[in-house]
Amino acid sequence: MTNTQTRVDKIATVIIPVADQERQIEFYVEKLGFNKRMEVPFGDGHRWVEVGPGDAETTIALAPPGPGGSSGGRETGISLHADDIDAYHAELKAAGVDVDPEVSRMGDPVPPLFWLRDPEGNTLMVVG
Repeated sequence: MTNTQTRVDKIATVIIPVADQERQIEFYVEKLGFNKRMEVPFGDGHRWVEVGPGDAETTIALAPPGPGGSSGGRETGISLHADDIDAYHAELKAAGVDVDPEVSRMGDPVPPLFWLRDPEGNTLMVVG
């Protein structure tokens, strides 16, 4: 493995293109427990909105799709971490979030995990 230098020092934001920002903000804040970190106007009447858990540096932008782009039904590649994955799974399930029926336990080295889907069908993984 080569050791290359980079000027990049963190992953700042990952973007999920969304059609209904209000509904998505409500989901990520009210259901997942994230904080709304930023909301600023941009472009032709659009809003840039970022949400994130606790004081984590990396945020998720819930932004309108770019020109010719689409939203919804994406495998986001986003993995969230929960210290008590069973409690978080139960909490989300009770709140009506579309989660897998149970936490998957495949054994080492794979951590316990489950998938959830936001209101537009975008999938995120939660690991414990």
